[in-house]
Amino acid sequence: MVRRFGGWILAVLLALLTGLAGAPPASAAAPAYLTMEARYDTPANGWDHVERYLDTTAGFRQEQYPPDGRGDQDGQRLTFFGGVKQPYSGRFLLYSAPGWNSGAHQVPVLLVHGANDNPDRAWANPGESGGYGCGSASCPNTGLMQYLSTQGYRVFAIGFAHKQGDNLMQAQEVGDAVALIRARLGVAQVDLVGWSKGEMSTRAYVSSVKPSWGRPYAGDVRKLITLGGPNGGYDYPYAHGWAHDFSIWPECGGKVNAPSPHLHMTCYGTYQAHPEYAFTPTGGYDDYPGQRQMLARWDGTYGVDQSQQDWYTTYYGGQGFYTDGTGIQSAIAAGSLIAPLQQAGIPAQVRTFLLAGGTPSILGIFNENRGPSDGVVFVSSALDTTGVGTVGGTALVAGANHLQLGWNTTVAAQIAAWID
Repeated sequence: MVRRFGGWILAVLLALLTGLAGAPPASAAAPAYLTMEARYDTPANGWDHVERYLDTTAGFRQEQYPPDGRGDQDGQRLTFFGGVKQPYSGRFLLYSAPGWNSGAHQVPVLLVHGANDNPDRAWANPGESGGYGCGSASCPNTGLMQYLSTQGYRVFAIGFAHKQGDNLMQAQEVGDAVALIRARLGVAQVDLVGWSKGEMSTRAYVSSVKPSWGRPYAGDVRKLITLGGPNGGYDYPYAHGWAHDFSIWPECGGKVNAPSPHLHMTCYGTYQAHPEYAFTPTGGYDDYPGQRQMLARWDGTYGVDQSQQDWYTTYYGGQGFYTDGTGIQSAIAAGSLIAPLQQAGIPAQVRTFLLAGGTPSILGIFNENRGPSDGVVFVSSALDTTGVGTVGGTALVAGANHLQLGWNTTVAAQIAAWID
């Protein structure tokens, strides 16, 4: 009888230990290396409040910004970053939506925006940047934040110091934000939604793809949802280089905060040099590391846009009639993260959902037209499941382009269904 009783206790203990080993991590206190520097209680666009944090971990650095100011913080984000136009990359913003502490859904959601964007325009007011900034002629003034918040989800969003910054540093801050949310709400896990470039930092976090000084994944994400994410990479700037450059080079009238595949270009008869806009570190500049990390070649699948001036030298490198550059392979070798992310893989415990837009109809840009796309990212890249441990689902929203993925109601409904 004693043996049986002892054996029963042992069996129970083993079962408990086994269960604990597979259970999500318990909630914890906020990490000691995070300092809250400021809180803002009256933000615009429907947010409840915004906080600024500093990650004091050695390794974060001051990233470079385009010298003409096109990458500087603006709008209310400038206030939130303490009036600093070019913040240190160890600082980030944590936005809290109404209902962050009272929503009926227990697992909170962290929204992670894309390149040259911010939590306000991306998730709360798609029309903040004016006409066409949301991918449509008429922009709404509410987005995914309000959609989820009004349905009882506890919603947060992160804002990065550098709009085109290093995805490895930003992945560390995604982990920081998750840790803060867990500590605040007493929950074990958080759901992540990464849009466009935001897919890179969310995926890097859960895959433990990190800088040498970085922290590995803490096992605190339940679900990962990517929206138009370049899971298989993208090569749009190199495949459509001439058209892309006219939106960037100031001598050609460009003002967009984005990198160029060229080092030199002729604008209205004058041969100009702009190393500060290069994908790769050039002439002492490295202003767009986050874009370089998203590159992958698609010429073997969809070819190159041969209607563009200097198409061959733009993609493969060399001196063309009006431009010169080092080509996409050189930029990939300088630090693309697509292959490392796929090789590292997303843990099977993180159910991953991938959504793609299917309409290449973004007003004001040359849309990606070599294959099915959302105007920027190929559908086959956004839905590429290479390295995904557990695919929870995929979806193609045929009526949405890349800039509409943060507010399109069909997209929002699909996200809500996935995280419910």
